[in-house]
Amino acid sequence: MIMHVANLRQNYTRDGLHEDDVSDDPMQQFATWFAEASEIEEICEPNAMILGTVSPAGRPSARVVLLKDLDETGFTFFTNYTSRKGTELIANGFASLVFLWEPLERQVRIEGRVEKIPATVSDKYFHSRPRQSQIGAWASPQSEAIANREVLEQNFVELTEKYPEGTEIPRPDHWGGFKVIPDKIEFWQGRPSRLHDRLMFTLQSAGTWQRDRLAP
Repeated sequence: MIMHVANLRQNYTRDGLHEDDVSDDPMQQFATWFAEASEIEEICEPNAMILGTVSPAGRPSARVVLLKDLDETGFTFFTNYTSRKGTELIANGFASLVFLWEPLERQVRIEGRVEKIPATVSDKYFHSRPRQSQIGAWASPQSEAIANREVLEQNFVELTEKYPEGTEIPRPDHWGGFKVIPDKIEFWQGRPSRLHDRLMFTLQSAGTWQRDRLAP
């Protein structure tokens, strides 16, 4: 069955994005948009973001992960450090993020360097997770080829027996947080006739942000 994908169209008419309505601080502007997205019932996971990484050979890859912390310095998520994304982030040191909030006809693109967060912070978040998620971090050799589903299920059973209810599950050394520290943040608002609004903030050497309007 052939789908006529080219015929799928949507005309964006919800809102505009004017310079006077945007904060001079892109992190503050992101926080505003994120709060608004969090209030929209149709957006079940406003913290879902596409994470783009690049291998040492220059081959890009992308996947959806969840934002777990946001402050004035950057965007934090957690993963397996030995997974494909983990090894690429450690080797390359840079990443991109994309948030899409379709009901608001908005997206945000972010680029920047990446660093591991302190182990104590990863420990705190790890132990705040549901117990089964903690065991899952041990059970899954993320991104590695496995023989079948039963491998994961058997690992999970064995680890559940190793760490019975009431015992603390230590955070695996191979699991923890990364922070994307942005130097570019673009705010995109859909507009009619594909003449979308795009405002790009670029971090300057003095620590200030330069704002430019980009052609759609």
